[in-house]
Amino acid sequence: MKTLFSSDFTLGILGGGQLGKMLLYDTRRLDIRTRVLDPSADAPCAIACNEFIQGDLMDYDTVVAFGRDCDVITIEIEHVNTEALQALKAMGKQVHPDPEGLGIIQDKGIQKQFYLQKNFPTTGASFYPGVVTLEDAVREGRQALPFVWKSTRFGYDGKGVKVIRTAEDLNDLPHVACLCEELAPIAAEIAVIAARNAQDEVRCFPACEMVFHPEANLVEEVECPASSPAHVLAEAEVLATRLIRELNLCGLLAVEFFMTKDGRLLVNEAAPRPHNSGHFTIEACYTSQYEQHLRGILGLPLGDPALHSPSVMVNLVGTENHSGEVYYQGAEHIMALDGVYLHVYGKRQTRPFRKMGHVTILRKTLAEARVLAKKVQHQLKVISK
Repeated sequence: MKTLFSSDFTLGILGGGQLGKMLLYDTRRLDIRTRVLDPSADAPCAIACNEFIQGDLMDYDTVVAFGRDCDVITIEIEHVNTEALQALKAMGKQVHPDPEGLGIIQDKGIQKQFYLQKNFPTTGASFYPGVVTLEDAVREGRQALPFVWKSTRFGYDGKGVKVIRTAEDLNDLPHVACLCEELAPIAAEIAVIAARNAQDEVRCFPACEMVFHPEANLVEEVECPASSPAHVLAEAEVLATRLIRELNLCGLLAVEFFMTKDGRLLVNEAAPRPHNSGHFTIEACYTSQYEQHLRGILGLPLGDPALHSPSVMVNLVGTENHSGEVYYQGAEHIMALDGVYLHVYGKRQTRPFRKMGHVTILRKTLAEARVLAKKVQHQLKVISK
């Protein structure tokens, strides 16, 4: 491989959102040259990469043309053309995550079948080509209620997921391929981010617990260390380690789990990239998820993922009934608090529940961090001008 630092070596990043922007914190620090492809001219990454290209991530020719001038290609969003990535890999380019593993994760139906075939603990599921066949199955009693409906492709940020409790709940579903999962008795939702390099070194960040917004189905808070039983957290790390190897991925794999009320651990979904559940690692861990992803995809030794301070991460999303030019109301108040770190993603337009930033709170104990997190949520609002 070419010299990585202060050289012509080029890392290509497909996707220019906030995850890519935070990845660029570390490429800048290490002086690694970057190119970014994103469909939006005002993508958050545009101000921080060496070269920004506006283009469609799902267009085969656009992705191939972009990748030809890169030494290593990675992603910050799953919705990219995997056939183009396969072609780039065939040209000798290093592509991470591997296109085959990415293809499994892109389709939630295929992802679920992979877990079942590989004997990962997960909820049972049924698969339907569209809402009409699902409606028939519910009417005829072949699909039991309640269940969790998921579109197999292109779901994100709470989109493409709905709890179905009655037949009437089917009325507003889109006509897309879907899977219907058993409704698990969830006690907690846990995430573990595993990292792997080409030498098959695997290290996991400490497990965190996710608290969801009741209406938007978005992560509202992430707490670390997780408060679930130690044996459950250890099992989550074992499963995440096995899964990143089974998918043959280098870089990161964020694995979301359900812990049931009777103490079982079930794999929910996975993402082969930096993840919302890992934002806290920037301030709270010795190595951030973003630096670890770089280490993994570039064949470097993995860093120490250990937690050095308890933390709560609060997602900043657009306030309901506010759309337009963004204003961070109360930012100056929370910036006066010790141990509070504000991250603004660079999106000029807000809308209800759009991810606009996050705040990480560090304290000596998780209880203290929780108290301060409530204060941050009360004082800081993402509104329109």
